[in-house]
Amino acid sequence: MTSPASTAPVAGEAPAPEDTAGTDTLELSIVLPCLNEAETLATCVRKARESLRRLDVKGEVVVADNGSVDGSQEIARANGARVVDVPRRGYGAALMAGITAARGEFVLMADADDSYALDALDGFVSELRGGADLVMGNRFDGGIQAGAMPFLHRYLGNPVLSRLGRLFFRIPVRDFHCGIRAFRRDRVLELGLRTSGMEFASEMVVRASLARLRIREVPTTLRPDGRSRSPHLRTWRDGWRHLRFLLAFSPRWLLYYPSLALQVIGLAGLAWLAVGPHVIGRIGFGLQSMLACATMFVLGVQGLGLALVARSYAGHLGLLSPSPRLIRLLERFSLERGLVLGGLLSLVGVGCFVAAVTSWGEKGFGALNVADTMRVPIIGMVLIVTGFQMIIVSFTLSLTRIGED
Repeated sequence: MTSPASTAPVAGEAPAPEDTAGTDTLELSIVLPCLNEAETLATCVRKARESLRRLDVKGEVVVADNGSVDGSQEIARANGARVVDVPRRGYGAALMAGITAARGEFVLMADADDSYALDALDGFVSELRGGADLVMGNRFDGGIQAGAMPFLHRYLGNPVLSRLGRLFFRIPVRDFHCGIRAFRRDRVLELGLRTSGMEFASEMVVRASLARLRIREVPTTLRPDGRSRSPHLRTWRDGWRHLRFLLAFSPRWLLYYPSLALQVIGLAGLAWLAVGPHVIGRIGFGLQSMLACATMFVLGVQGLGLALVARSYAGHLGLLSPSPRLIRLLERFSLERGLVLGGLLSLVGVGCFVAAVTSWGEKGFGALNVADTMRVPIIGMVLIVTGFQMIIVSFTLSLTRIGED
Protein backbone atom coordinates (compact mmCIF):
# COMPACT_ATOMS: atom_id res chain seq x y z
CA MET A 1 0.00 0.00 0.00
CA THR A 2 1.34 3.41 -0.94
CA SER A 3 1.42 5.89 1.88
CA PRO A 4 0.14 9.45 1.33
CA ALA A 5 3.47 10.61 2.68
CA SER A 6 5.44 8.91 -0.07
CA THR A 7 6.78 10.71 -3.11
CA ALA A 8 3.92 12.23 -5.12
CA PRO A 9 3.53 10.85 -8.67
CA VAL A 10 4.30 13.06 -11.62
CA ALA A 11 1.29 14.46 -13.49
CA GLY A 12 0.11 12.11 -16.19
CA GLU A 13 1.76 9.01 -14.73
CA ALA A 14 -0.49 6.03 -14.06
CA PRO A 15 0.54 4.19 -10.89
CA ALA A 16 -1.55 1.26 -9.71
CA PRO A 17 -4.62 2.06 -7.58
CA GLU A 18 -3.90 2.55 -3.92
CA ASP A 19 -4.43 -0.72 -2.10
CA THR A 20 -6.81 0.30 0.65
CA ALA A 21 -8.18 -3.19 1.24
CA GLY A 22 -6.64 -6.55 0.66
CA THR A 23 -9.85 -8.58 0.66
CA ASP A 24 -12.12 -6.74 -1.79
CA THR A 25 -11.79 -7.26 -5.53
CA LEU A 26 -13.67 -4.08 -6.47
CA GLU A 27 -11.24 -1.40 -7.65
CA LEU A 28 -12.62 2.12 -7.77
CA SER A 29 -11.06 5.25 -9.22
CA ILE A 30 -12.65 8.49 -8.00
CA VAL A 31 -12.26 11.12 -10.73
CA LEU A 32 -12.58 14.81 -9.88
CA PRO A 33 -12.53 17.35 -12.75
CA CYS A 34 -10.75 20.47 -11.58
CA LEU A 35 -10.33 24.07 -12.70
CA ASN A 36 -9.05 26.39 -9.96
CA GLU A 37 -10.57 24.50 -7.03
CA ALA A 38 -7.88 25.31 -4.43
CA GLU A 39 -10.49 26.22 -1.80
CA THR A 40 -12.24 22.85 -1.78
CA LEU A 41 -10.01 20.30 -3.49
CA ALA A 42 -8.14 19.11 -0.39
CA THR A 43 -11.44 18.45 1.41
CA CYS A 44 -12.80 16.49 -1.55
CA VAL A 45 -9.68 14.35 -1.91
CA ARG A 46 -9.60 13.58 1.82
CA LYS A 47 -13.28 12.62 1.87
CA ALA A 48 -12.86 10.41 -1.19
CA ARG A 49 -9.83 8.60 0.25
CA GLU A 50 -11.56 8.12 3.58
CA SER A 51 -14.61 6.62 1.82
CA LEU A 52 -12.39 4.11 0.04
CA ARG A 53 -10.90 3.03 3.38
CA ARG A 54 -14.23 2.92 5.19
CA LEU A 55 -15.92 0.91 2.43
CA ASP A 56 -13.01 -1.53 2.25
CA VAL A 57 -12.38 -0.80 -1.43
CA LYS A 58 -9.15 -0.70 -3.38
CA GLY A 59 -8.87 2.60 -5.15
CA GLU A 60 -7.32 5.89 -6.07
CA VAL A 61 -8.30 9.51 -6.45
CA VAL A 62 -7.61 11.07 -9.85
CA VAL A 63 -7.76 14.84 -10.30
CA ALA A 64 -8.26 15.74 -13.97
CA ASP A 65 -6.89 19.27 -14.03
CA ASN A 66 -8.10 21.59 -16.76
CA GLY A 67 -5.33 24.17 -16.49
CA SER A 68 -5.65 25.49 -12.94
CA VAL A 69 -3.50 28.51 -12.03
CA ASP A 70 -4.27 28.57 -8.29
CA GLY A 71 -2.07 25.68 -7.21
CA SER A 72 -4.76 23.01 -7.34
CA GLN A 73 -2.33 20.47 -8.79
CA GLU A 74 0.06 20.72 -5.84
CA ILE A 75 -2.82 20.54 -3.37
CA ALA A 76 -4.10 17.37 -5.02
CA ARG A 77 -0.69 15.66 -4.92
CA ALA A 78 -0.05 16.74 -1.34
CA ASN A 79 -3.29 15.02 -0.29
CA GLY A 80 -2.53 11.75 -2.06
CA ALA A 81 -4.31 12.20 -5.40
CA ARG A 82 -2.91 11.54 -8.83
CA VAL A 83 -3.03 14.50 -11.21
CA VAL A 84 -3.79 14.20 -14.91
CA ASP A 85 -3.19 17.36 -16.93
CA VAL A 86 -5.93 18.01 -19.49
CA PRO A 87 -5.04 20.72 -22.06
CA ARG A 88 -8.44 20.66 -23.76
CA ARG A 89 -10.85 22.88 -21.85
CA GLY A 90 -14.30 21.75 -20.81
CA TYR A 91 -16.10 19.69 -18.18
CA GLY A 92 -16.56 16.73 -20.49
CA ALA A 93 -12.99 16.89 -21.78
CA ALA A 94 -11.60 16.84 -18.25
CA LEU A 95 -13.79 13.93 -17.21
CA MET A 96 -12.99 11.84 -20.27
CA ALA A 97 -9.27 12.36 -19.72
CA GLY A 98 -9.65 11.33 -16.09
CA ILE A 99 -11.76 8.29 -16.94
CA THR A 100 -9.29 7.21 -19.62
CA ALA A 101 -6.35 7.56 -17.20
CA ALA A 102 -8.14 5.81 -14.33
CA ARG A 103 -6.75 2.42 -13.33
CA GLY A 104 -9.76 1.02 -11.51
CA GLU A 105 -12.32 -1.34 -13.00
CA PHE A 106 -14.96 1.09 -11.78
CA VAL A 107 -15.02 4.89 -11.76
CA LEU A 108 -16.91 7.34 -9.61
CA MET A 109 -17.02 10.92 -10.86
CA ALA A 110 -17.96 13.97 -8.81
CA ASP A 111 -17.35 17.72 -8.78
CA ALA A 112 -14.40 19.08 -6.82
CA ASP A 113 -16.37 21.88 -5.15
CA ASP A 114 -17.39 19.87 -2.05
CA SER A 115 -21.07 19.98 -2.99
CA TYR A 116 -21.49 16.20 -3.37
CA ALA A 117 -21.34 13.73 -0.49
CA LEU A 118 -18.02 12.07 -1.20
CA ASP A 119 -18.09 10.86 2.39
CA ALA A 120 -21.27 8.82 1.72
CA LEU A 121 -20.64 6.60 -1.30
CA ASP A 122 -22.20 3.46 0.14
CA GLY A 123 -25.16 3.35 -2.26
CA PHE A 124 -22.96 3.72 -5.34
CA VAL A 125 -20.56 0.97 -4.28
CA SER A 126 -23.44 -1.32 -3.33
CA GLU A 127 -25.08 -0.97 -6.76
CA LEU A 128 -21.76 -1.52 -8.54
CA ARG A 129 -21.25 -4.69 -6.55
CA GLY A 130 -24.79 -5.69 -7.49
CA GLY A 131 -23.96 -5.60 -11.21
CA ALA A 132 -25.02 -2.10 -12.31
CA ASP A 133 -23.16 -0.60 -15.27
CA LEU A 134 -24.08 3.01 -14.43
CA VAL A 135 -25.23 4.32 -11.05
CA MET A 136 -26.75 7.80 -11.07
CA GLY A 137 -27.09 9.98 -7.99
CA ASN A 138 -30.51 11.51 -7.32
CA ARG A 139 -30.35 14.82 -5.47
CA PHE A 140 -34.10 15.21 -5.30
CA ASP A 141 -34.43 11.93 -3.39
CA GLY A 142 -31.32 12.40 -1.26
CA GLY A 143 -31.96 16.00 -0.32
CA ILE A 144 -30.92 19.44 -1.57
CA GLN A 145 -29.76 21.66 1.26
CA ALA A 146 -30.69 25.32 1.39
CA GLY A 147 -28.60 27.37 -1.02
CA ALA A 148 -27.14 24.31 -2.75
CA MET A 149 -29.02 24.69 -6.05
CA PRO A 150 -30.31 27.91 -7.69
CA PHE A 151 -34.09 28.27 -7.92
CA LEU A 152 -34.16 28.03 -11.74
CA HIS A 153 -32.04 24.88 -11.73
CA ARG A 154 -34.10 23.17 -9.05
CA TYR A 155 -37.61 23.96 -10.25
CA LEU A 156 -37.17 24.54 -14.00
CA GLY A 157 -33.91 23.47 -15.60
CA ASN A 158 -33.25 20.06 -14.03
CA PRO A 159 -36.90 18.89 -13.86
CA VAL A 160 -37.69 19.95 -17.44
CA LEU A 161 -34.51 18.52 -18.99
CA SER A 162 -34.83 15.31 -16.96
CA ARG A 163 -38.45 14.94 -18.07
CA LEU A 164 -37.47 15.48 -21.70
CA GLY A 165 -34.71 12.89 -21.34
CA ARG A 166 -37.18 10.34 -19.99
CA LEU A 167 -39.66 11.17 -22.75
CA PHE A 168 -37.19 11.11 -25.64
CA PHE A 169 -35.17 8.07 -24.60
CA ARG A 170 -37.37 6.27 -22.04
CA ILE A 171 -34.64 6.43 -19.41
CA PRO A 172 -35.87 5.70 -15.86
CA VAL A 173 -33.73 8.43 -14.28
CA ARG A 174 -35.29 11.31 -12.35
CA ASP A 175 -32.16 13.43 -11.93
CA PHE A 176 -30.68 13.48 -15.41
CA HIS A 177 -27.85 15.90 -14.64
CA CYS A 178 -26.57 14.81 -11.26
CA GLY A 179 -22.80 15.30 -11.24
CA ILE A 180 -21.98 12.32 -9.04
CA ARG A 181 -22.28 8.93 -10.69
CA ALA A 182 -20.38 5.65 -10.79
CA PHE A 183 -19.92 3.14 -13.59
CA ARG A 184 -17.93 0.32 -15.09
CA ARG A 185 -15.01 2.03 -16.79
CA ASP A 186 -14.88 -0.30 -19.80
CA ARG A 187 -18.60 0.06 -20.48
CA VAL A 188 -18.44 3.85 -20.55
CA LEU A 189 -15.31 3.94 -22.70
CA GLU A 190 -17.10 1.70 -25.21
CA LEU A 191 -19.83 4.35 -25.56
CA GLY A 192 -17.46 6.66 -27.45
CA LEU A 193 -18.45 9.84 -25.59
CA ARG A 194 -17.53 12.94 -27.60
CA THR A 195 -18.87 16.14 -26.04
CA SER A 196 -16.44 18.37 -24.17
CA GLY A 197 -18.79 20.69 -22.26
CA MET A 198 -21.44 20.39 -19.57
CA GLU A 199 -23.67 18.39 -21.95
CA PHE A 200 -21.31 15.48 -21.28
CA ALA A 201 -23.63 14.59 -18.39
CA SER A 202 -26.55 14.15 -20.80
CA GLU A 203 -24.48 12.30 -23.38
CA MET A 204 -23.35 9.68 -20.88
CA VAL A 205 -26.90 8.85 -19.77
CA VAL A 206 -28.34 8.88 -23.30
CA ARG A 207 -25.63 6.71 -24.82
CA ALA A 208 -25.74 4.34 -21.85
CA SER A 209 -29.47 3.92 -22.34
CA LEU A 210 -29.16 3.40 -26.09
CA ALA A 211 -26.46 0.79 -25.43
CA ARG A 212 -28.85 -0.92 -22.99
CA LEU A 213 -26.52 -0.66 -20.02
CA ARG A 214 -27.94 -1.49 -16.61
CA ILE A 215 -28.71 1.90 -15.04
CA ARG A 216 -29.55 2.37 -11.37
CA GLU A 217 -30.28 5.47 -9.30
CA VAL A 218 -29.42 6.08 -5.64
CA PRO A 219 -30.20 9.03 -3.33
CA THR A 220 -27.39 11.50 -2.76
CA THR A 221 -27.17 14.76 -0.86
CA LEU A 222 -26.32 18.09 -2.47
CA ARG A 223 -24.74 20.69 -0.22
CA PRO A 224 -23.77 24.31 -0.83
CA ASP A 225 -20.33 24.28 -2.44
CA GLY A 226 -17.35 25.63 -0.54
CA ARG A 227 -16.12 28.11 -3.13
CA SER A 228 -16.14 31.87 -2.76
CA ARG A 229 -16.25 32.45 -6.52
CA SER A 230 -19.13 31.84 -8.93
CA PRO A 231 -19.55 28.30 -10.36
CA HIS A 232 -18.36 27.32 -13.83
CA LEU A 233 -21.91 26.38 -14.82
CA ARG A 234 -23.74 29.03 -16.86
CA THR A 235 -27.50 28.60 -16.52
CA TRP A 236 -28.80 29.55 -19.97
CA ARG A 237 -25.76 28.63 -22.07
CA ASP A 238 -25.27 25.20 -20.54
CA GLY A 239 -29.01 24.56 -20.30
CA TRP A 240 -29.25 25.18 -24.03
CA ARG A 241 -26.31 22.85 -24.70
CA HIS A 242 -28.07 20.08 -22.79
CA LEU A 243 -31.34 20.68 -24.65
CA ARG A 244 -29.55 20.87 -27.99
CA PHE A 245 -27.88 17.53 -27.35
CA LEU A 246 -31.14 15.83 -26.33
CA LEU A 247 -32.84 17.07 -29.50
CA ALA A 248 -29.92 16.23 -31.77
CA PHE A 249 -29.89 12.65 -30.49
CA SER A 250 -33.62 12.24 -30.95
CA PRO A 251 -34.56 12.83 -34.62
CA ARG A 252 -38.04 11.53 -33.78
CA TRP A 253 -38.85 14.45 -31.49
CA LEU A 254 -36.77 17.06 -33.29
CA LEU A 255 -37.96 16.30 -36.83
CA TYR A 256 -40.22 13.29 -37.28
CA TYR A 257 -43.16 14.04 -34.97
CA PRO A 258 -43.35 17.80 -35.78
CA SER A 259 -43.06 17.09 -39.50
CA LEU A 260 -45.72 14.39 -39.36
CA ALA A 261 -48.07 16.81 -37.58
CA LEU A 262 -47.44 19.47 -40.24
CA GLN A 263 -48.13 16.97 -43.00
CA VAL A 264 -51.40 15.72 -41.50
CA ILE A 265 -52.75 19.21 -40.82
CA GLY A 266 -51.57 20.55 -44.17
CA LEU A 267 -52.98 17.64 -46.18
CA ALA A 268 -56.32 17.82 -44.40
CA GLY A 269 -56.54 21.53 -45.10
CA LEU A 270 -55.60 21.10 -48.76
CA ALA A 271 -58.23 18.41 -49.29
CA TRP A 272 -60.87 20.50 -47.52
CA LEU A 273 -60.15 23.69 -49.50
CA ALA A 274 -59.46 22.10 -52.89
CA VAL A 275 -63.17 22.11 -53.72
CA GLY A 276 -63.67 25.76 -52.76
CA PRO A 277 -63.76 28.23 -49.86
CA HIS A 278 -65.51 27.47 -46.56
CA VAL A 279 -66.94 29.54 -43.75
CA ILE A 280 -67.06 28.46 -40.10
CA GLY A 281 -69.02 30.87 -37.99
CA ARG A 282 -67.79 34.31 -38.95
CA ILE A 283 -64.38 33.09 -40.16
CA GLY A 284 -63.77 32.47 -43.85
CA PHE A 285 -61.20 30.03 -45.25
CA GLY A 286 -60.18 30.55 -48.86
CA LEU A 287 -57.16 30.72 -51.13
CA GLN A 288 -54.87 32.24 -48.50
CA SER A 289 -55.70 29.43 -46.09
CA MET A 290 -55.01 26.89 -48.82
CA LEU A 291 -51.57 28.43 -49.40
CA ALA A 292 -50.87 28.20 -45.68
CA CYS A 293 -51.87 24.52 -45.68
CA ALA A 294 -49.70 23.88 -48.73
CA THR A 295 -46.75 25.51 -46.94
CA MET A 296 -47.32 23.34 -43.87
CA PHE A 297 -47.46 20.17 -45.95
CA VAL A 298 -44.30 21.03 -47.90
CA LEU A 299 -42.41 21.82 -44.68
CA GLY A 300 -43.63 18.53 -43.25
CA VAL A 301 -42.39 16.63 -46.30
CA GLN A 302 -38.96 18.25 -46.08
CA GLY A 303 -38.71 17.71 -42.33
CA LEU A 304 -39.74 14.07 -42.62
CA GLY A 305 -37.14 13.45 -45.32
CA LEU A 306 -34.46 15.06 -43.18
CA ALA A 307 -35.56 12.97 -40.17
CA LEU A 308 -35.16 9.74 -42.17
CA VAL A 309 -31.74 10.78 -43.48
CA ALA A 310 -30.53 11.93 -40.05
CA ARG A 311 -31.67 8.72 -38.36
CA SER A 312 -30.15 6.55 -41.05
CA TYR A 313 -26.79 8.31 -40.91
CA ALA A 314 -26.75 8.29 -37.10
CA GLY A 315 -27.24 4.52 -37.14
CA HIS A 316 -24.69 4.05 -39.91
CA LEU A 317 -22.03 6.05 -38.02
CA GLY A 318 -22.77 4.36 -34.72
CA LEU A 319 -24.08 7.50 -33.03
CA LEU A 320 -27.42 5.79 -32.45
CA SER A 321 -28.35 2.14 -32.44
CA PRO A 322 -29.83 0.98 -35.77
CA SER A 323 -33.61 1.41 -36.04
CA PRO A 324 -35.37 -1.88 -36.96
CA ARG A 325 -38.33 0.06 -38.37
CA LEU A 326 -36.10 2.19 -40.60
CA ILE A 327 -34.20 -0.89 -41.76
CA ARG A 328 -37.47 -2.57 -42.76
CA LEU A 329 -38.60 0.62 -44.52
CA LEU A 330 -35.37 0.85 -46.52
CA GLU A 331 -35.60 -2.81 -47.48
CA ARG A 332 -39.16 -2.31 -48.71
CA PHE A 333 -38.63 0.99 -50.55
CA SER A 334 -35.47 0.79 -52.63
CA LEU A 335 -33.82 3.70 -54.42
CA GLU A 336 -35.49 2.70 -57.66
CA ARG A 337 -38.96 2.61 -56.12
CA GLY A 338 -38.38 6.01 -54.54
CA LEU A 339 -37.29 7.43 -57.87
CA VAL A 340 -40.32 6.00 -59.66
CA LEU A 341 -42.81 7.23 -57.06
CA GLY A 342 -41.15 10.66 -56.85
CA GLY A 343 -41.12 10.93 -60.60
CA LEU A 344 -44.81 10.02 -60.86
CA LEU A 345 -45.79 12.62 -58.25
CA SER A 346 -43.77 15.26 -60.10
CA LEU A 347 -45.40 14.33 -63.40
CA VAL A 348 -48.88 14.60 -61.90
CA GLY A 349 -47.87 18.00 -60.53
CA VAL A 350 -46.72 19.11 -63.98
CA GLY A 351 -50.04 17.82 -65.31
CA CYS A 352 -51.86 20.14 -62.90
CA PHE A 353 -50.00 23.13 -64.34
CA VAL A 354 -50.68 21.94 -67.90
CA ALA A 355 -54.37 21.63 -67.06
CA ALA A 356 -54.38 25.14 -65.59
CA VAL A 357 -52.71 26.60 -68.70
CA THR A 358 -55.10 24.68 -70.97
CA SER A 359 -58.08 26.04 -69.09
CA TRP A 360 -56.63 29.52 -69.35
CA GLY A 361 -56.14 29.09 -73.12
CA GLU A 362 -59.76 28.05 -73.54
CA LYS A 363 -60.66 31.45 -72.10
CA GLY A 364 -58.41 33.30 -74.52
CA PHE A 365 -55.50 33.87 -72.12
CA GLY A 366 -57.27 36.86 -70.68
CA ALA A 367 -57.46 38.19 -67.14
CA LEU A 368 -57.98 35.48 -64.52
CA ASN A 369 -59.96 35.33 -61.32
CA VAL A 370 -57.20 34.33 -58.91
CA ALA A 371 -59.59 32.89 -56.33
CA ASP A 372 -61.05 30.50 -58.92
CA THR A 373 -57.90 29.51 -60.82
CA MET A 374 -55.09 29.10 -58.24
CA ARG A 375 -56.26 25.94 -56.54
CA VAL A 376 -55.05 23.53 -59.23
CA PRO A 377 -51.58 25.19 -59.53
CA ILE A 378 -51.21 25.07 -55.72
CA ILE A 379 -51.89 21.34 -55.75
CA GLY A 380 -49.45 20.97 -58.66
CA MET A 381 -46.75 22.82 -56.73
CA VAL A 382 -47.24 20.56 -53.69
CA LEU A 383 -46.99 17.42 -55.83
CA ILE A 384 -43.84 18.59 -57.65
CA VAL A 385 -42.07 19.57 -54.42
CA THR A 386 -43.08 16.30 -52.76
CA GLY A 387 -41.90 14.24 -55.71
CA PHE A 388 -38.59 16.09 -55.96
CA GLN A 389 -38.04 15.72 -52.22
CA MET A 390 -38.74 12.00 -52.44
CA ILE A 391 -36.15 11.62 -55.19
CA ILE A 392 -33.50 13.50 -53.19
CA VAL A 393 -34.19 11.56 -49.99
CA SER A 394 -34.14 8.23 -51.85
CA PHE A 395 -30.72 9.01 -53.31
CA THR A 396 -29.36 10.23 -49.95
CA LEU A 397 -30.67 7.22 -48.03
CA SER A 398 -29.10 4.90 -50.59
CA LEU A 399 -25.67 6.33 -49.68
CA THR A 400 -26.02 4.89 -46.19
CA ARG A 401 -26.57 1.41 -47.62
CA ILE A 402 -23.66 1.21 -50.03
CA GLY A 403 -22.23 -2.29 -49.88
CA GLU A 404 -25.33 -3.78 -48.23
CA ASP A 405 -27.21 -4.70 -51.40
